[in-house]
Amino acid sequence: MTSTPNSSILCQSRRVSVIGGGKVGSTLAQRIFEKNLADVVLLDIVEGMPQGIALDLMEAQPIERNDRQIIGTNDYADTVGSDIVVITAGIPRKPGMTRDDLLKINAKIVVEASEKAIAQSPDAIFILVSNPLDVVTYLSWKTTKLPPNRVMGMAGVLDSARFQTFIAMELGVSPRDVNALVLGGHGDLMVPLPRYSTVNGIPITELMDAATIERLVDRTRNGGGEIVGLMKTGGAYFAPASSTCLMVEAIINNQSRQLPASAYLQGEYGLNDIFIGVPIQLGCRGVEKVLEINLTDAEREALHTSAESVRANIQQAWTLLGSS
Repeated sequence: MTSTPNSSILCQSRRVSVIGGGKVGSTLAQRIFEKNLADVVLLDIVEGMPQGIALDLMEAQPIERNDRQIIGTNDYADTVGSDIVVITAGIPRKPGMTRDDLLKINAKIVVEASEKAIAQSPDAIFILVSNPLDVVTYLSWKTTKLPPNRVMGMAGVLDSARFQTFIAMELGVSPRDVNALVLGGHGDLMVPLPRYSTVNGIPITELMDAATIERLVDRTRNGGGEIVGLMKTGGAYFAPASSTCLMVEAIINNQSRQLPASAYLQGEYGLNDIFIGVPIQLGCRGVEKVLEINLTDAEREALHTSAESVRANIQQAWTLLGSS
């Protein structure tokens, strides 16, 4: 178990920069702004677009009754002094594309965004949302040279929420009563864990037969692709934005939430030097702990298979970046 020093001092993170003003980034800015969590800087390379989104949100302030500031910009200088930097920049998935198909383009975008953002906010915590998630989280960590507890990827919250949703739909129960856990890379080899998924404390293994559970596990693994296939012109953004906002809120309010996220492993689960989805404790200093839960041999093997895929894509990304 990896941990960082504890402190009774409440951190007051109050400035969040969102890099990428597309649907995920703009929806995240709206979530943070309307929850009154922090001042928001929304940055995008398209001139006028983030400025327009910011102005639109500002005009909603009298209705939403919040007093935070939001800035739309094309200049990284406006992100200076950010407590949290969220990178959503990159091209979205299109029908027929896997997350790994995005590797070359998005790896370059994330590395450049990380370089520019860390120069303005050297004390920030970085949350990666761009795909392929675990790969670009590793690249951002290497680029920023930050301690690993201050870099993480949003995926486990989203993947677990999808599993929760499908369980609730299958059983006809409130999603509020469902807890679920998904580990591994944010892709087709993710590892939903039925043993750790419950409805009001009752394991779903006691509420469904094995075939039904396997069908929901498979749907969870393909949850993002299902939405891409339905929308045809892009991917999910409401649930990814909400998932990221949950992590931002945990950091800002020092909640020490136990959440699944892509975190750096240093021997946990028998894995080293990799970012992959595992349970963490998240607070104002970033990843306070990596929580190592008991896995069956089959679950551990599935996690290692997922990690091998992530590691291969990291090596491929370095090769592609070196040749670009």
